[in-house]
Amino acid sequence: MKILLSNDDGVHALGIKVLFEVLSERFSVDVVAPDRNCSGASNSLTLLNPLRAEKLDNGFVSVNGTPTDAVHLGASQFFSHADLVVAGINKGANLGDDTLYSGTVAAATEGRHMGMPALAISLVGKDENHYKTAAVVAVKIIERLKSHPLPADQILNINVPDVPLNELKGIKVTRLGNRHKAECMQKMQDPWQRDIYWYGLLGEELDGGEGTDFHAIAQGYASVTPLTVDMTAHQSIKTIKDWLSELSLSD
Repeated sequence: MKILLSNDDGVHALGIKVLFEVLSERFSVDVVAPDRNCSGASNSLTLLNPLRAEKLDNGFVSVNGTPTDAVHLGASQFFSHADLVVAGINKGANLGDDTLYSGTVAAATEGRHMGMPALAISLVGKDENHYKTAAVVAVKIIERLKSHPLPADQILNINVPDVPLNELKGIKVTRLGNRHKAECMQKMQDPWQRDIYWYGLLGEELDGGEGTDFHAIAQGYASVTPLTVDMTAHQSIKTIKDWLSELSLSD
């Protein structure tokens, strides 16, 4: 199997280096990733400036764009032979509605848009001590995907606690939880007394009960959540169609 590996923390991040080393023991792996940290980039594209790619001494390809740019460029220009796109290992969680903002999840999504199965993997914790645990989980899941392929409109979002492998309780298949709204923007001053603004802290979990990705992580399990690329709220189509049928454009 040939894997295209990317991330949103940047081509020099520890997570992608560890994942490359572990994946390379079993698979052929090529790396194309942003030249800087692009956390929170979601599915953004670079449309108003040209993209440039540089091959580094370790063989990784660095791109002056977003995670989506990196995967698109890698798959269309450099490594069109890839069988699978893997994004990660992200520094920090991609749980619940945070996945909407995640450049890691977006990199996997772009792989799916380009016709390849894809997964995103993140390490949940502040210390970055056990990327190897997340890498081993990724390998195990990739091996299973060989005989159990994903539907064409889905990716896997994987989150792994930052613990030694022998302390990981297992793997649970989950749904996305969600949070209360984040804290408000924080206003402060720079050294020249000019106003600057920072995003506040993440909100508390609103839906973190059993069955959610939040709950699995809190209990010491890795979380695997299948995400659909189709964002249509199919259950609402009939309801909206019914009330729109009563709408007159001539009123």
